[in-house]
Amino acid sequence: MKAFRLPALTVVLLVLAACQTVPITGRSQIMLLPERQEIQMGLTAYREVLNKATVSGDPALNDQVTRVGRRIAEATGRRDYQWEFKVLESKQANAFVYTGILPITRDDAGLAAVLGHEVAHAIARHGGERISQMLLVQTGLAATQVALARNDPQTVQSVASLLGAGAAVGLLLPWSRSQESEADHLGLIYMAKAGYHPSAARDLWVRMAEAGRGQARPPEFLSTHPAPETRIRQIEAWIPEALLHYQPR
Repeated sequence: MKAFRLPALTVVLLVLAACQTVPITGRSQIMLLPERQEIQMGLTAYREVLNKATVSGDPALNDQVTRVGRRIAEATGRRDYQWEFKVLESKQANAFVYTGILPITRDDAGLAAVLGHEVAHAIARHGGERISQMLLVQTGLAATQVALARNDPQTVQSVASLLGAGAAVGLLLPWSRSQESEADHLGLIYMAKAGYHPSAARDLWVRMAEAGRGQARPPEFLSTHPAPETRIRQIEAWIPEALLHYQPR
């Protein structure tokens, strides 16, 4: 048992030393990754995306994304962040700003919902939190394997595999969906502060749901993102709060 208690105690101490609070929502989060390292990792990933993708040469699209993005960034109050917004050529219609999503966003307000969501991920440090969560899960699984080390190796492997699958479905996927919902929530506030009516986010997700109709989707409990119907329902519940920050420009 001593071999088990030491890793467990280490995890507890790390958790106690690394608690932070997400802006606006006030949610407590575990953050084991220094912010400077997280920013550097994000910058590296961003450059890799740009190296593999084609940046749109359409000046009107780039002007629109830059204009809306800057207003969203200003609404966060984080002037210490260096924000950059690019439009990438692709038929994809996901939350990253690809040209394929622009027919669904339709206008500046719809685009503000997308950019607000992406900016919110950065403000809430979801990338660093996700890495921290994975480290905690891996430490817990390793501690369990140490505790079971004297058992039959095949049994240990079977137990570890089951625990790994359980951790993914029971912890990592719910945490991911929670972050996506939180990004929707924060993004709604930021777009309202930037002068875009928050109901545009609800309308965007109605159009996204219609665009994805007929496509195969995993059950929500096996997905990294909430179902479109869940997102629409949550956004509708947050709109009254967002309207308190709305000042049209």
